[in-house]
Amino acid sequence: MIDEVVEAIRSGQAVILPTDTVYGLCADAYREAPVRRLYALKGREELQPTAFLAADVDVLLDAVPELRGLAGKTVRALLPGPYTLILPNPARRFRWLTGERPNTIGVRVPELDGDARSVLDGVGAVAATSANLPGGPDPRRLEDVPAELREGCAAELDGGELPGTPSTVIDFTGPEPVVVREGAVAASEALEHLAAVT
Repeated sequence: MIDEVVEAIRSGQAVILPTDTVYGLCADAYREAPVRRLYALKGREELQPTAFLAADVDVLLDAVPELRGLAGKTVRALLPGPYTLILPNPARRFRWLTGERPNTIGVRVPELDGDARSVLDGVGAVAATSANLPGGPDPRRLEDVPAELREGCAAELDGGELPGTPSTVIDFTGPEPVVVREGAVAASEALEHLAAVT
């Protein structure tokens, strides 16, 4: 099953993966065409950004080397974990993920083990958005994913029941952090931890 999911991602198709928060609709993050297909499948507006979800912090820093500076301290302090960090993207990398803010990029490194971790290790990174329809509930179980999304995916991985609350999203691109979405962990907890270690 792991090989089947990895092969589907490498061939440019969408898949459904469990993360440390909710089930994600995922595709190869490194190429534009698979991400566009993911957007079309979900009915997602192209101006909306989508997270770059990496197997580990080193994969993330290799993909966006500009994060090795000051932003790297934030990355290493909070990831892996149930956060999406919006960070500066001065080289405008991965334009197909950044929506209407090409100078920024949303990144995730989930805390995973088992088959889902093996899939990510096999592909390095995916573009990931909740495996729901726009405005729909975040899927806690594979069977909660809408049938039309499951039918549109080449492979899926069942990780059992997940926490069911999406990642906490914090924007670090301005003079002060901005909480975009409260999620799996209180943003205040993340910011306190960050202040303590940087």
